[in-house]
Amino acid sequence: MSNASVNAAVKSVVLVHGGFVDGSGWEGVHNLLKKDGYEVIVAQNPTTSLADDVAVTKRAIASASGNVILVGHSYGGVVITESGTDPKVAGLVYITAFAPDRGESVATLISNPQPGDPVPPILPPVDGFLFLDRSKFTDSFAADVRPDLAAFMGDSQRPWGIPALEGKVSEPAWRTKPSWYLVATEDKMIPPAAQRAMAGRAEAVKTEAAGSHAIYVSNPGPVADLIKQAAANARKS
Repeated sequence: MSNASVNAAVKSVVLVHGGFVDGSGWEGVHNLLKKDGYEVIVAQNPTTSLADDVAVTKRAIASASGNVILVGHSYGGVVITESGTDPKVAGLVYITAFAPDRGESVATLISNPQPGDPVPPILPPVDGFLFLDRSKFTDSFAADVRPDLAAFMGDSQRPWGIPALEGKVSEPAWRTKPSWYLVATEDKMIPPAAQRAMAGRAEAVKTEAAGSHAIYVSNPGPVADLIKQAAANARKS
């Protein structure tokens, strides 16, 4: 493959947010990537169901001018695992994210927590949607985010639909596409040990950084660096 075709394959980045939040949290990562010349598209998923979120993400992929590095945070990892089989996707980047296998969902992956694992403060569903306890949001999700911004994130949560939580992957893209994984070592939503296990199973290139579940907000530098690493090394399958 020529240098020109490699560059064409990694020109665009699509960023996929997780549950309880929207795409605005990607602003810092977006700005770092744009400064380095990448086309960056932020998918604004409704988080109503996995099928709906995959559809929105695939439209974002289709709108990119070239082949895509597809990036997912948290539940967004499920979305990129399902939608990443799209032929325009050159590589996958998981940011403290779920990386399910065939037939798995967030619900199945969190069903057997290990002793001592932190328990996310998810409230009982209301009309089929989930929220985090706002009084515990900062500590669990965004402990290293600027306090006023963390409070705003907790107060402006996007409802997370149970069909999204329970949506099962049909064909995991990481089986056929190269992947990278950033472990946030202070995460209280997805235990770091679980992150490492999923990264290992996917044979992802793994890096670790100190940070909360919202490391992409609090410390966008390592996140952008890993995306750029993927862009430099991915090959269209």
